[in-house]
Amino acid sequence: MPTTESVRDDGVRMITVSRAAAELELRRGEFALAVHLGIVRVDARQPGGRAGVHREEIDRLRSEDGFPEALQERVRTVGTADGARLLGISPVRFSRLARAGCVTPVAFYLNRYRAVVWLYLAQELGGVAALSPELMVGNSPPWMRSRLDAGTDCRARNWRSLRTERLLALTEDPWARAAVVGEALDPVQLAEVVDDPYERAYLSRVRPVPLFGQGGSAAGREAMAQLMLADEPDEILWRRVTLGMELDSARELRAAPRPGEERCPGAAGEWGPSAEPAVPVGSVGQVRASGSEEASAERLEPGAQGDGTQGDGEQEGGEGGGAAGLLARFRLRRTPRRRSPRRTASGSGKPFATGARTRHSFHHADQGSHR
Repeated sequence: MPTTESVRDDGVRMITVSRAAAELELRRGEFALAVHLGIVRVDARQPGGRAGVHREEIDRLRSEDGFPEALQERVRTVGTADGARLLGISPVRFSRLARAGCVTPVAFYLNRYRAVVWLYLAQELGGVAALSPELMVGNSPPWMRSRLDAGTDCRARNWRSLRTERLLALTEDPWARAAVVGEALDPVQLAEVVDDPYERAYLSRVRPVPLFGQGGSAAGREAMAQLMLADEPDEILWRRVTLGMELDSARELRAAPRPGEERCPGAAGEWGPSAEPAVPVGSVGQVRASGSEEASAERLEPGAQGDGTQGDGEQEGGEGGGAAGLLARFRLRRTPRRRSPRRTASGSGKPFATGARTRHSFHHADQGSHR
């Protein structure tokens, strides 16, 4: 039976994140979101770099008024339908507010049609209604109509910005901070800013990793990879400039390791988990959310925000296993087999036709634009 509690050399009592989630009466997706939002503080300075939680932190949260309902409410997420009911508006109007950037999603999941369904913090929606009641009734303001008429959809960009902001707040190491900023650049853009291949490899290794390991379906991870990339010129420019500044700070602290050098502090896991939901927090059975969208959601493997494998980002495998690397070398040295003649269809002399592979495409669940 795995140990769920330990005592560090400095006498601090630590428990595993799985045990912490259970004691706080949160599902793993909710717990990952709570860490991502800064509600629960996690410490990764344990043997092996595994994330843990101070026993005092658990006791503090359990002693707060209204536990556990109050804590669960702080991480409750809703989709478009439930969010519209919460604000007392139609789902179409809620979708327009989201695409115009008036509300920011905190996570997403894929429904059975592989469409992206965005999720929002219920508490934040209440704040939007209180601060901007004019957006809830009447005609949309001119700036909002012009933005939507131009086809603008701010949901993915706002989600990326919020994600980066929270990860930077949880990350102190300059190399890990640079990895967070550069994560939204495609390989070509990243190589233009970071021209040293060893530095790019190091950024991949020190990138903050999710709490519960990598999980979710292949389609969910592919959608995550697509949504992570900045796609507007001003956002790309901001990422490139910020990455350059973070790299300058990182290089002053220490240089990226070269082959044969000892592993520097700050490799993956040593600076703490990302503690943010990379694979959808809203998978079925992972977050307390109701509604037609959640009911039709594709069952993602627990991990990103679910039950124990990972959920907020993809962990880059910076170091391959020794056995796998050795086998790969042997395979490269093998003499290629002679190919057997291609089979033909019933003496016609023509090879069998093969279907072309198709790529999955991801769509947003609420794409309609209505006034």
